[in-house]
Formats: sequence, structure tokens, C-alpha cells
Amino acid sequence: MALKSSRPKDTKRILLLEDDDLVSNFIKYSLETQSFDVVRVANGVEGVQELQKSDFDAIICDMMMPKLPGDMFYLAVERMKPHLCNRFVFITGYKDDKKIGDFIKRVNGAILIKPFQVDELLEMIAFIQMRDHM
Repeated sequence: MALKSSRPKDTKRILLLEDDDLVSNFIKYSLETQSFDVVRVANGVEGVQELQKSDFDAIICDMMMPKLPGDMFYLAVERMKPHLCNRFVFITGYKDDKKIGDFIKRVNGAILIKPFQVDELLEMIAFIQMRDHM
């Protein structure tokens, strides 16, 4: 007997990589109130483990995390599941970091600078969903 999923078929699954519990809890709660199914992890290593289990409709990825930072996580995803690379929204508190800026330009990434509004995040998720289906 197959188990039925409790989430509606059109519910979007989000992988959230954020090591700051306060920020992570806020984003997770905010997205869940908008009917997203959010899987939260604290670093890129845990993110790779989640991606080995399944795909996600969007990946919200902090750039600065322990063990495996955002750029290295992206490169791992590029090798493992390249079809997910257009689904990233990068987040960072380091607005003027040249290394981050260069990386985002190189991968044509979508980025939000902390602190950001929930509406900005929702717009960015909608943007990457549209871009992924083009």
C-alpha cells in the first residue's frame, strides 16, 4: 500500500540553507504561511544530503555558512543536479563583498541582501520559477 503525501500536489518545495537560526526560522515561517513546504538545513553539506533524496522547486542559499559555503554548495549542485542551478536565490549580509559579487555575476545568480522583506523573497522565488520554465 502506497503512502499518500499530505501536501497538495501544487505545493512548492523549498530547500533553505541558512546557519543563523533566527533568520532561518523567520524565512521558514514566512514561507510556510504562503503554503510552501520548507526543508531547512544549516550548511551546504546538509544541503547536498537533502538534494540526494529529492529535487526542490527553489533553493534559498546563504553565501556564508560553515562546512560548505554557498558558492561551493552551488558548484556541488552544478555537478550533481545541474537542472537545479536556475532555482537558486542567494542571500547574504555582505553587500559589498567582491568575491560574492563576482560569483553571482559568473553564475547569473539571483541575490537578496539581508535584511530583506518577505515580499522581496516571494518575488525572487516567483522570478526564478518563471526563469526555470523558460
